[in-house]
Amino acid sequence: MTIAIDVHGVEKRYASFSALAGVSLRVEEGEFFALLGPNGAGKTTLISCLAGLTRANAGTLRVMGHDVVNDYQAARLALGIVPQEIVFDPFFSVRETLRFQAGYFGIARSAALDAWIDELLAKLSLTDKADKNMRQLSGGMKRRVLVAQALVHRPPVIVLDEPTAGVDVELRQTLWSFIRELNTKGHTILLTTHYLEEAQQLCSRIAMMKEGKIVALDTTEHLLNAFSERVLRVKLESELPVSLVPLRSKQSGAWHQFEIHDYNEVETLLARLRESGAVISNLEVTEPELEAVFVKIMRGEQTLGPAA
Repeated sequence: MTIAIDVHGVEKRYASFSALAGVSLRVEEGEFFALLGPNGAGKTTLISCLAGLTRANAGTLRVMGHDVVNDYQAARLALGIVPQEIVFDPFFSVRETLRFQAGYFGIARSAALDAWIDELLAKLSLTDKADKNMRQLSGGMKRRVLVAQALVHRPPVIVLDEPTAGVDVELRQTLWSFIRELNTKGHTILLTTHYLEEAQQLCSRIAMMKEGKIVALDTTEHLLNAFSERVLRVKLESELPVSLVPLRSKQSGAWHQFEIHDYNEVETLLARLRESGAVISNLEVTEPELEAVFVKIMRGEQTLGPAA
């Protein structure tokens, strides 16, 4: 399997501050990979190093086997980045913006390029905005154009840095439908997001960063199974029996929450509730959530060293 993104021992320092402290990770070709962490963890700095916008003080970074410093032209061609910030040229229409972007990568205007631009516009619901000036677009529409710009040169590796921050539900659905399609066709996707449910649903592997270091790196399934418990929530028509209060992990109004490790514990808890005379008006069992894993690891309540 080809390694699409290969980061080894990368360090980046600003005076006495270490933004990246020996980061290493590999993303295989065709993966949908998440890079998570709190603000200031070093995610965007790592992406900037990968894109060649920032030079690392130590370590190596490769995209599809191309070193981002020594073989920068091939590395840039292999990479498409959707940045956090909305940056645009106010003098061009959407279609002109995409043509200029393709030109930066040496792609001359042609029928094939125009057909690809039309497809991007259609996939991102921008067709009716194609000839509008960028200044006329809403923030959500501008973000769609950023996605199209990142894809116009057909890169095999796509980096999405907080692509759905502050956008509406329609854009999220449109974007993820298109990105899933690209991933199915073999594109490698690296995603950073603070919407952890997106990472849980989309990504097969996850790396978590804190203070410039990778503090967890594993499959999504293993992270969920190892660090997050299922929860039984029951709604009672009366108070919870005193004998069961020590077992409760949380209460919200009439709802009582119990952490469980397997479904056999559900039957045991329900039997104890019935025996105590409690009347259950509603119940539900929730599956493990990535947010719970993330909080535990960031707080240092759980540890999981980086894995290849």
